[in-house]
Amino acid sequence: MTSERLLQLPPLESGDRLTRAEFEQRYSAMPNLKKAELIEGVVYVGSPVRAIHSQPHGSMMGWLWVYSVATPGIGCYDNPTVRLDANNEPQPDAVLRREQGGNSTISDDGYIEGAPELVVEIAASSASYDLHDKLQVYRRNGVQEYIVWRTYEPQIDWFYLEEGEYRTLAVDADGILRSRQFPGLWLAGDRLLSNDLAAVLMVLQQGIATPEHQVFVASLQPTFP
Repeated sequence: MTSERLLQLPPLESGDRLTRAEFEQRYSAMPNLKKAELIEGVVYVGSPVRAIHSQPHGSMMGWLWVYSVATPGIGCYDNPTVRLDANNEPQPDAVLRREQGGNSTISDDGYIEGAPELVVEIAASSASYDLHDKLQVYRRNGVQEYIVWRTYEPQIDWFYLEEGEYRTLAVDADGILRSRQFPGLWLAGDRLLSNDLAAVLMVLQQGIATPEHQVFVASLQPTFP
């Protein structure tokens, strides 16, 4: 497509109703736009990012990145566009996925296609579409675990998929949230909310040191005949 044709495309605006192809075409024509999503065929254009969003985002990315470093075969992604279905192309704050043998792939043009195993969103409150429309989209498309950090409440909601429905993951006796999809991915949610990141990483390292994590890492390694 020529640059003249791209210039004639209308800009993306929140509330636009588009097909996924139309959405991608217009998004590609707006290189200065940092975040836009297609949820149930409706466009949502991101607002300027405030500190109350970017600081939790950075903390979550750090937690996931440390786990991915210790778990070869697991990919950690920051703000990736994810092609879920014909009407939904979200851009979650963070994604953790199996790079081989999972439910998602990387397309020839570099996008995640299909449902990653874990998605994270930073939301303002329970009124956010992250806990309504997007939650239903992720559930319907088979995202196995979904974490929402509500910054104004503040609260961390961790959902896991069971029999087609999202259930709320409960903390264990030590107050730790333990992933069902990623052995060793442990989160001290109360410490994260209080910004005690050293304690968050200490608990994560405890999870990484478990035999369950070691078995999981071994299962991710390719086998050769």
